[in-house]
Amino acid sequence: MPLRVIFMGTPEFSVPVLRAITEAGHEISAVYTQPPRAAGRRGLELTPSPVQREAERLGIEVRTPTSLKSEAEQQAFAALRADVAVVVAYGLLLPKAVLEATRLGCLNGHASLLPRWRGAAPIQRAIMAGDTETGMMVMRMEEGLDTGPVAVVEKCAIEPDMTAGELHDRLMDMGGSLIVEALTRLGINCLTFTQQATAGVTYAKKIDKSETRVDWTRPAGEVHNHIRGLSPFPGAWCEVDIGGRMERLKLLRSTLTDGVGESGGILDDRLTVACGSGAIRLVEVQRAGGRPTTAQEFLRGAKIEKGTKLS
Repeated sequence: MPLRVIFMGTPEFSVPVLRAITEAGHEISAVYTQPPRAAGRRGLELTPSPVQREAERLGIEVRTPTSLKSEAEQQAFAALRADVAVVVAYGLLLPKAVLEATRLGCLNGHASLLPRWRGAAPIQRAIMAGDTETGMMVMRMEEGLDTGPVAVVEKCAIEPDMTAGELHDRLMDMGGSLIVEALTRLGINCLTFTQQATAGVTYAKKIDKSETRVDWTRPAGEVHNHIRGLSPFPGAWCEVDIGGRMERLKLLRSTLTDGVGESGGILDDRLTVACGSGAIRLVEVQRAGGRPTTAQEFLRGAKIEKGTKLS
């Protein structure tokens, strides 16, 4: 049974879900997304979100409020008389009046295996913590942060060298079919919900720039997880002396390897770096203002000798 849906999302991660809902034959009465943001080299151009661009391509009404707390915004939302709202990485808090404004409530697509990694950065935090499994979940939204009961789950392995960007894309591909499955069950009144476990709750706080610098005194496994968990954005980084000048180097890809030495010291001509215990080999890096390159390409343009210290 087709449903009348309000879709709420902002980044590229949300776009396949929006597209899948329309392709499944549901009516989208409006799309809510974050307002256009300043972008461009000088930060003067207002750039619409990926969801806004897709909604406009599909000919769907787009709304971009900065908040949903006002009575006027809540009345405008309720006036759409939707059956259900679908929320995927929207970025604004939904007040109780909005959560209760649709006939069947609000469904949220969340990129973790709740109750692990509630919050803003579940993909990055799962990798940074060394998790070997995550997934997509569809839950019914409540006022608490990602606390609602869960209806549909699909799990996904986190491979040893997988980056946050790669995991993001895999989960993004899963999201559309999972939401459509939930809407199909909801439309025939057979979508069941299970309360989240009370044990094992963790929070995926937003990534702060202050935690992106690599600490080479940590064990190699933790350094490796830190690098891949922040790749490609915002990117883990360190500083290295290139030609007598300290330069910031973004670290995009690494792998665990054998090696012993002073923390941060380069052990060979393949960018193997010693950690507090063990070692990693840098596979892909990016100089300030440059493009991502393989370690071999980087070394051809930057003469870095064995024994050089990364800081």
